[in-house]
Amino acid sequence: MKVKQDNNKRVLTSTTSNRDKEKVAVRKGEIGEYKINIQLDQLPSEYRHLEDVMVINSKAKTGYSQIDHVVISPYGIFVIETKNYQGTIYGGKDRKIWSVNGKFKMMNPFKQNYGHIQALKELIDKKYYPYFISMVSFTKRCTFKIEDIELRKITSNELIVYDIELSDYINRKVSINKHQYKEPFLTEDDIHQIYDQIKHANITDPSIRKQHIDTLKEEKTTSSRTSSKAKCKVCDKAVSAKVRSYCLSNNKFKGEVYCYEHQKSI
Repeated sequence: MKVKQDNNKRVLTSTTSNRDKEKVAVRKGEIGEYKINIQLDQLPSEYRHLEDVMVINSKAKTGYSQIDHVVISPYGIFVIETKNYQGTIYGGKDRKIWSVNGKFKMMNPFKQNYGHIQALKELIDKKYYPYFISMVSFTKRCTFKIEDIELRKITSNELIVYDIELSDYINRKVSINKHQYKEPFLTEDDIHQIYDQIKHANITDPSIRKQHIDTLKEEKTTSSRTSSKAKCKVCDKAVSAKVRSYCLSNNKFKGEVYCYEHQKSI
Protein backbone atom coordinates (compact mmCIF):
# COMPACT_ATOMS: atom_id res chain seq x y z
CA MET A 1 0.00 0.00 0.00
CA LYS A 2 2.86 2.30 0.81
CA VAL A 3 4.49 1.68 -2.61
CA LYS A 4 1.21 2.50 -4.32
CA GLN A 5 0.97 5.79 -2.49
CA ASP A 6 4.57 6.64 -3.38
CA ASN A 7 3.89 5.91 -7.06
CA ASN A 8 0.84 8.13 -6.98
CA LYS A 9 2.89 10.89 -5.42
CA ARG A 10 5.52 10.56 -8.15
CA VAL A 11 2.87 10.72 -10.88
CA LEU A 12 1.25 13.71 -9.19
CA THR A 13 4.60 15.48 -8.86
CA SER A 14 5.44 14.81 -12.52
CA THR A 15 2.05 16.10 -13.70
CA THR A 16 2.31 19.19 -11.50
CA SER A 17 5.85 19.83 -12.76
CA ASN A 18 4.71 19.67 -16.40
CA ARG A 19 1.84 22.04 -15.69
CA ASP A 20 4.18 24.45 -13.94
CA LYS A 21 6.54 24.38 -16.92
CA GLU A 22 3.67 25.10 -19.28
CA LYS A 23 2.56 28.03 -17.12
CA VAL A 24 6.11 29.44 -17.06
CA ALA A 25 6.39 29.07 -20.86
CA VAL A 26 3.05 30.83 -21.37
CA ARG A 27 4.07 33.61 -18.98
CA LYS A 28 7.40 34.12 -20.75
CA GLY A 29 5.57 34.27 -24.07
CA GLU A 30 3.16 36.88 -22.71
CA ILE A 31 6.02 39.01 -21.38
CA GLY A 32 7.84 38.69 -24.71
CA GLU A 33 4.78 39.78 -26.68
CA TYR A 34 4.24 42.69 -24.27
CA LYS A 35 7.80 43.92 -24.90
CA ILE A 36 7.33 43.63 -28.66
CA ASN A 37 4.02 45.51 -28.51
CA ILE A 38 5.75 48.36 -26.66
CA GLN A 39 8.40 48.55 -29.39
CA LEU A 40 5.93 48.48 -32.26
CA ASP A 41 3.61 51.01 -30.63
CA GLN A 42 6.51 53.48 -30.61
CA LEU A 43 6.88 53.40 -34.40
CA PRO A 44 5.86 56.57 -36.31
CA SER A 45 2.20 57.52 -35.95
CA GLU A 46 1.46 57.04 -39.67
CA TYR A 47 2.20 53.30 -39.35
CA ARG A 48 -0.59 50.90 -38.44
CA HIS A 49 -0.05 47.86 -36.24
CA LEU A 50 -2.19 44.75 -35.80
CA GLU A 51 -1.38 41.93 -33.39
CA ASP A 52 -2.58 38.34 -33.03
CA VAL A 53 -4.45 38.31 -36.34
CA MET A 54 -6.27 35.13 -37.36
CA VAL A 55 -7.54 34.82 -40.93
CA ILE A 56 -8.88 32.07 -43.16
CA ASN A 57 -6.20 30.13 -45.03
CA SER A 58 -7.56 27.28 -47.14
CA LYS A 59 -4.04 25.88 -47.68
CA ALA A 60 -3.25 25.55 -43.96
CA LYS A 61 -3.93 22.27 -42.15
CA THR A 62 -6.25 23.95 -39.67
CA GLY A 63 -7.90 26.15 -42.31
CA TYR A 64 -6.54 29.30 -40.65
CA SER A 65 -3.36 31.34 -40.24
CA GLN A 66 -2.57 33.02 -36.93
CA ILE A 67 -0.20 35.94 -37.42
CA ASP A 68 1.67 37.49 -34.51
CA HIS A 69 2.11 41.02 -35.88
CA VAL A 70 1.49 43.08 -39.01
CA VAL A 71 3.01 46.55 -39.38
CA ILE A 72 1.85 48.62 -42.35
CA SER A 73 4.23 51.46 -43.24
CA PRO A 74 4.61 53.73 -46.27
CA TYR A 75 7.61 51.66 -47.39
CA GLY A 76 6.59 48.10 -46.64
CA ILE A 77 4.12 45.70 -45.05
CA PHE A 78 5.97 43.82 -42.30
CA VAL A 79 4.59 40.41 -41.33
CA ILE A 80 6.25 39.26 -38.10
CA GLU A 81 6.48 35.76 -36.67
CA THR A 82 7.74 35.69 -33.06
CA LYS A 83 9.45 32.70 -31.44
CA ASN A 84 9.95 32.21 -27.71
CA TYR A 85 12.77 29.67 -27.61
CA GLN A 86 16.01 29.37 -25.66
CA GLY A 87 19.17 27.88 -27.14
CA THR A 88 21.04 27.65 -30.43
CA ILE A 89 18.91 28.00 -33.55
CA TYR A 90 20.11 25.91 -36.48
CA GLY A 91 18.58 26.54 -39.89
CA GLY A 92 18.75 27.94 -43.37
CA LYS A 93 16.50 29.65 -45.87
CA ASP A 94 15.97 26.49 -47.93
CA ARG A 95 15.79 24.08 -45.01
CA LYS A 96 12.35 22.58 -44.46
CA ILE A 97 13.09 21.87 -40.79
CA TRP A 98 15.02 24.00 -38.27
CA SER A 99 16.07 22.96 -34.80
CA VAL A 100 16.81 24.31 -31.34
CA ASN A 101 20.02 22.89 -29.82
CA GLY A 102 19.92 20.22 -32.52
CA LYS A 103 17.12 18.45 -30.63
CA PHE A 104 13.79 20.25 -30.81
CA LYS A 105 12.54 20.39 -34.41
CA MET A 106 10.42 23.20 -35.81
CA MET A 107 9.13 24.15 -39.24
CA ASN A 108 11.25 26.68 -41.10
CA PRO A 109 9.69 29.90 -39.71
CA PHE A 110 10.11 31.69 -43.04
CA LYS A 111 8.09 29.01 -44.80
CA GLN A 112 5.52 29.37 -42.03
CA ASN A 113 5.46 33.14 -42.49
CA TYR A 114 5.22 32.72 -46.27
CA GLY A 115 1.91 30.96 -45.68
CA HIS A 116 0.79 33.84 -43.47
CA ILE A 117 1.67 36.38 -46.16
CA GLN A 118 -0.16 34.39 -48.83
CA ALA A 119 -3.26 34.39 -46.61
CA LEU A 120 -3.03 38.17 -46.16
CA LYS A 121 -2.63 38.68 -49.91
CA GLU A 122 -6.05 37.12 -50.41
CA LEU A 123 -7.54 40.06 -48.48
CA ILE A 124 -6.00 42.98 -50.37
CA ASP A 125 -5.44 44.35 -53.87
CA LYS A 126 -2.73 42.66 -55.98
CA LYS A 127 -0.91 45.93 -56.48
CA TYR A 128 0.27 45.72 -52.85
CA TYR A 129 1.78 42.22 -53.18
CA PRO A 130 5.40 43.33 -53.88
CA TYR A 131 5.59 45.31 -50.64
CA PHE A 132 5.51 42.46 -48.12
CA ILE A 133 8.54 41.92 -45.88
CA SER A 134 8.86 38.73 -43.83
CA MET A 135 10.42 39.00 -40.37
CA VAL A 136 11.11 36.27 -37.81
CA SER A 137 11.90 37.40 -34.27
CA PHE A 138 13.65 35.30 -31.61
CA THR A 139 14.41 36.25 -28.01
CA LYS A 140 17.94 37.18 -26.92
CA ARG A 141 18.01 33.87 -25.08
CA CYS A 142 18.85 32.39 -28.50
CA THR A 143 22.00 32.23 -30.60
CA PHE A 144 21.74 32.08 -34.40
CA LYS A 145 23.62 29.41 -36.36
CA ILE A 146 22.03 30.24 -39.70
CA GLU A 147 23.49 29.23 -43.07
CA ASP A 148 22.25 32.27 -44.99
CA ILE A 149 23.89 35.52 -43.85
CA GLU A 150 21.54 37.54 -46.08
CA LEU A 151 18.76 36.82 -43.57
CA ARG A 152 20.54 39.30 -41.29
CA LYS A 153 21.19 41.88 -44.03
CA ILE A 154 18.86 44.85 -44.07
CA THR A 155 18.65 44.71 -47.89
CA SER A 156 16.79 41.39 -47.72
CA ASN A 157 13.01 41.08 -47.68
CA GLU A 158 13.37 38.10 -45.34
CA LEU A 159 14.95 39.05 -42.01
CA ILE A 160 15.75 37.12 -38.84
CA VAL A 161 16.14 39.40 -35.82
CA TYR A 162 16.29 39.40 -32.03
CA ASP A 163 13.18 40.75 -30.34
CA ILE A 164 15.03 43.74 -28.84
CA GLU A 165 16.10 44.94 -32.30
CA LEU A 166 12.78 44.46 -34.06
CA SER A 167 11.73 48.12 -34.29
CA ASP A 168 15.31 49.11 -35.19
CA TYR A 169 15.30 46.72 -38.15
CA ILE A 170 11.91 48.01 -39.30
CA ASN A 171 13.14 51.61 -39.15
CA ARG A 172 16.34 50.74 -40.99
CA LYS A 173 14.46 48.80 -43.66
CA VAL A 174 12.08 51.72 -44.18
CA SER A 175 15.05 54.12 -44.44
CA ILE A 176 16.74 51.92 -47.06
CA ASN A 177 13.57 51.73 -49.17
CA LYS A 178 12.92 55.44 -48.75
CA HIS A 179 16.42 56.28 -49.96
CA GLN A 180 16.21 53.87 -52.89
CA TYR A 181 12.69 54.55 -54.16
CA LYS A 182 12.04 58.15 -53.05
CA GLU A 183 8.26 57.87 -53.49
CA PRO A 184 6.44 55.81 -50.81
CA PHE A 185 4.95 52.46 -51.79
CA LEU A 186 1.75 53.20 -49.89
CA THR A 187 -0.18 56.42 -49.43
CA GLU A 188 -1.98 57.25 -46.21
CA ASP A 189 -5.24 56.05 -47.79
CA ASP A 190 -3.56 52.79 -48.89
CA ILE A 191 -2.34 52.15 -45.35
CA HIS A 192 -5.78 52.71 -43.84
CA GLN A 193 -7.45 50.56 -46.50
CA ILE A 194 -5.10 47.60 -45.95
CA TYR A 195 -5.43 47.98 -42.18
CA ASP A 196 -9.23 48.00 -42.34
CA GLN A 197 -9.36 44.99 -44.68
CA ILE A 198 -7.14 42.87 -42.43
CA LYS A 199 -8.91 44.01 -39.27
CA HIS A 200 -12.31 43.19 -40.80
CA ALA A 201 -11.10 39.68 -41.75
CA ASN A 202 -9.60 39.02 -38.29
CA ILE A 203 -11.43 36.13 -36.59
CA THR A 204 -12.09 36.87 -32.92
CA ASP A 205 -14.52 34.02 -32.14
CA PRO A 206 -12.95 32.27 -29.07
CA SER A 207 -14.28 28.83 -30.05
CA ILE A 208 -12.70 28.96 -33.52
CA ARG A 209 -9.40 30.18 -32.07
CA LYS A 210 -9.41 27.40 -29.47
CA GLN A 211 -10.12 24.78 -32.11
CA HIS A 212 -7.22 26.10 -34.20
CA ILE A 213 -4.81 25.94 -31.23
CA ASP A 214 -6.01 22.46 -30.18
CA THR A 215 -5.46 21.14 -33.71
CA LEU A 216 -1.92 22.56 -33.77
CA LYS A 217 -1.14 20.99 -30.38
CA GLU A 218 -2.42 17.61 -31.54
CA GLU A 219 -0.36 17.85 -34.72
CA LYS A 220 2.72 18.80 -32.69
CA THR A 221 2.26 15.82 -30.38
CA THR A 222 1.87 13.43 -33.32
CA SER A 223 4.92 14.91 -35.03
CA SER A 224 6.96 14.56 -31.85
CA ARG A 225 6.06 10.88 -31.54
CA THR A 226 6.98 10.29 -35.18
CA SER A 227 10.29 12.17 -34.96
CA SER A 228 11.38 10.00 -32.02
CA LYS A 229 11.50 7.12 -34.54
CA ALA A 230 13.79 8.86 -37.01
CA LYS A 231 15.02 6.98 -40.08
CA CYS A 232 17.85 7.51 -42.56
CA LYS A 233 16.69 9.44 -45.63
CA VAL A 234 18.65 7.11 -47.95
CA CYS A 235 18.15 3.57 -46.62
CA ASP A 236 15.15 4.10 -44.29
CA LYS A 237 17.09 2.46 -41.47
CA ALA A 238 16.09 3.52 -37.95
CA VAL A 239 18.67 5.70 -36.20
CA SER A 240 19.24 6.56 -32.57
CA ALA A 241 18.19 9.84 -30.97
CA LYS A 242 21.88 10.76 -30.75
CA VAL A 243 22.42 10.29 -34.50
CA ARG A 244 19.26 12.23 -35.27
CA SER A 245 20.36 15.15 -33.05
CA TYR A 246 23.81 15.15 -34.65
CA CYS A 247 22.37 15.36 -38.17
CA LEU A 248 19.88 18.10 -37.31
CA SER A 249 22.58 20.23 -35.66
CA ASN A 250 25.02 19.83 -38.57
CA ASN A 251 24.54 22.30 -41.43
CA LYS A 252 26.06 19.76 -43.80
CA PHE A 253 22.91 17.61 -43.73
CA LYS A 254 20.45 20.46 -44.37
CA GLY A 255 17.86 19.33 -41.84
CA GLU A 256 17.79 15.69 -43.01
CA VAL A 257 18.71 12.57 -41.01
CA TYR A 258 21.22 9.98 -42.23
CA CYS A 259 22.57 6.78 -40.70
CA TYR A 260 26.28 6.55 -39.89
CA GLU A 261 27.15 4.84 -43.20
CA HIS A 262 25.33 7.35 -45.40
CA GLN A 263 26.69 10.36 -43.51
CA LYS A 264 30.02 9.57 -45.19
CA SER A 265 28.54 9.98 -48.67
CA ILE A 266 27.06 13.42 -48.08
